[in-house]
Amino acid sequence: MQFTTEHNQLRDTIAKFIATEINPHVEEWEKAEEFPSHELFKKMGDLGLLGLRWPEKFGGAGLDFSYALVLAEELGLVNCGGVPMAIGVQTDMATPALANFGSDELRAEFLAPAISGDAVVCLGVSEPGGGSDVAALKTTAKSDGDDYVITGTKMWITNGMKADWCCLLANTSDGPAHGNKSLIIVPMNSKGITRQKIHKIGMHCSDTAQLFFDEVRVPKRNRIGDEGAGFLYQMLQFQEERLFGAASSLKSLDRAIDLTIEYTRDRKAFGHSVLDNQVVHFRLAELRTEVEALRALTYRAVADFMEGKDVTRLASMAKLKCGRLTREVADSCLQYWGGMGYTSDNPIARSFRDGRLISIGGGTDEIMLGIICKLEGTLPKRRKD
Repeated sequence: MQFTTEHNQLRDTIAKFIATEINPHVEEWEKAEEFPSHELFKKMGDLGLLGLRWPEKFGGAGLDFSYALVLAEELGLVNCGGVPMAIGVQTDMATPALANFGSDELRAEFLAPAISGDAVVCLGVSEPGGGSDVAALKTTAKSDGDDYVITGTKMWITNGMKADWCCLLANTSDGPAHGNKSLIIVPMNSKGITRQKIHKIGMHCSDTAQLFFDEVRVPKRNRIGDEGAGFLYQMLQFQEERLFGAASSLKSLDRAIDLTIEYTRDRKAFGHSVLDNQVVHFRLAELRTEVEALRALTYRAVADFMEGKDVTRLASMAKLKCGRLTREVADSCLQYWGGMGYTSDNPIARSFRDGRLISIGGGTDEIMLGIICKLEGTLPKRRKD
C-alpha cells in the first residue's frame, strides 16, 4: 500500500480523536457495559470519519477503501475492543450494501444520518439457531400489499440496544436458501420490536442485543436492491467486514507486544529482567513477525479490493489469521505478565477477553477454513443421503 500525505493527515486526526475522546473514558465505559454511541458517533460524523468512502451526495467523502483501511488500523489504538467494533459496524458492516445497492431515496433517509452520526446502526443477520450458517436463517418478511411484515429473532447484534435502524436479512420467499433472502432497512422504533441486552465475557462496553421482531411492518421501499438478492449482498458486505476486522487488529496487536516488552524489561526475576530470557525475547520476535505478515496479507487484500478483484479468498485468510493471531499474542503476552496479567483491569487481560471474539464473530474460523478450502478445490462434496 502506498500512503499519501492525505492518508497521514487522516491518521493524525483519528489518533488525536482517540486520545482525547475515547481512551480517557474507556475504563468508565467498560464498567458501565456501554458507551455513549450517539454522542461519540456524532463527534466522529462532524469530523467526516463515518463516511470516508461513501458518496458525497449523501454526506460522505467519496474516497477509496485505502482511507477506510487507515481508519480501521488507527482504531487499534483504542484501549478496548468494544468501541472499534461498534464503529466498524457503523462504517463497514451495516452500511456497505445500502451505499452500493440502495435507492437514492433509501440512502438519503438512512445512509446520510449514519454518515453524519445522527443515527446509530446495526446489522441483523445472526440468529439463535444459526450465526455463521446464513442460509439457514428463519426470520421472515412476508409480503402484505406495499409492506413487509417481519417476524423472527436476531442474536449477537452489536449496537442493537441503541440502534436507530437495522440492516436486516430475512426470507422474503419460499425459494432456494441462497435466492430467497432480502436485505431490508428496519427503523428500530417500529411497533413490535423488543430488545434484550446480552452480557459477555469480553467487549464489555460494546452494546450487544438480542432483537425480537413480532409482525413488524416495514414499507417495501425499505428493501435494499432486488428482492431475493440479499444473500449475495450480505456475502459482499461480509468481505468488507472481514477486511475491517483484520486491519483494526494490527495496532492493537503491536500495542500488546510493546506493553509486554516494556513490562518484562522492567520486571526482575532471579537477578535479571524477564525479557533477558531467550524464550521471552525470541517469542516476542516471532509474534512481531506474525503481525507484520498479517499486515502484508491485509494490505494485499485491500489493494485487490480497490482494483475490483474478488477478495473472498484473501479476506477469509486475513480474518482467519487475525482471529488466531490475536488469541496467540494475548495468550503468550499474558503468560509473561504472570499474576499481573490475570487481573481484570490489566490491558493484556482485556485483549485476551476481547480478542477471543474475533475467531467467532463475523464468521468463525471454521467457516473461513471452509471458504478457503472450497476456493482451493479441496472441500469434499456433501453426500446426498
